[in-house]
Amino acid sequence: MNAKDILSSAARTIAIERKGLKALEESLSGQLNEPFLKAVEVFASISGRLIVTGMGKSGHIGSKIAATFASTGTPAFFVHPAEANHGDLGMITANDAIMAMSWSGETTELKGILAYSRRFKIPLVALTSIAGSTLAREADICLILPREEEACPLGLAPTTSAVLQLVVGDALAIALLEARGFSPVDFKTFHPGGQLGANLTQIGDLMHKGEELPLASIDTSMIDAVTVMTEKGFGCIGLINQKGNLAGIITDGDIRRNFDRNMAGMSVSDVMSHNPKVISTSALASTAVSMLNEIKVTALFVTEDDKPVGLIHMHDLLRAGVA
Repeated sequence: MNAKDILSSAARTIAIERKGLKALEESLSGQLNEPFLKAVEVFASISGRLIVTGMGKSGHIGSKIAATFASTGTPAFFVHPAEANHGDLGMITANDAIMAMSWSGETTELKGILAYSRRFKIPLVALTSIAGSTLAREADICLILPREEEACPLGLAPTTSAVLQLVVGDALAIALLEARGFSPVDFKTFHPGGQLGANLTQIGDLMHKGEELPLASIDTSMIDAVTVMTEKGFGCIGLINQKGNLAGIITDGDIRRNFDRNMAGMSVSDVMSHNPKVISTSALASTAVSMLNEIKVTALFVTEDDKPVGLIHMHDLLRAGVA
């Protein structure tokens, strides 16, 4: 194959799988509508875990889906159907629900887990493409996926079918996430590591506070203000009024812009920027990075009820792995 043929093959695969997704989207407004809603209701109501199972490519997709559920507020894990037949059925309790995945609905290895679910009356949701299959008949709820053309030219390798299973799993997980009101803070609980975890860290966990803060009264002279700025080393100073509210801020840039004036005889109110941009302790670190980049500064004061309680610097965000 030459380069043109390879790219043509890739484009054809994408087009075929896109066609499958279109059929799935249409099905969600038709035959898939009611069972999808019921599945979300069942998964949201259980006190235990969601058990995802499947063999072969369905199993690989199922493992990813279980991880997506678990990371978005629905306790879940994957149970291999063959291992279930050799003791892992003990991992499944009467408080759980099972989502079994099989494109044909006739996967032999699933028979043990199906029988177990019926024996102990564990809710069983099927993900298959054959309405009359064994899996579909045994299930309490059956999500029938459209049997669209596989991207594999032999019609053998699970391609389009695997994509449809994955997308339905993602749709279920996100529907549950939204139904539960799952927040970025909740997400951080399950993703403490890496840049994702850093981005979801709250400002209150990273900010400088107390004696570290470069603060002075709004009546302070510029000479004294510059002295505080130098001592604290953040390149800025916050000015507070008689109520203790943050009234303004002076940065190194403000001083440079006023360098040609006689600042020795000036008060800070003559130089400061009024109504400075601030951030809250509950804001995410990623929000701080966005604000710093937008207003082209290196530090933000953190306030509660207009009173300065902290300061976050770009260097803090860099050390935390956010930017």
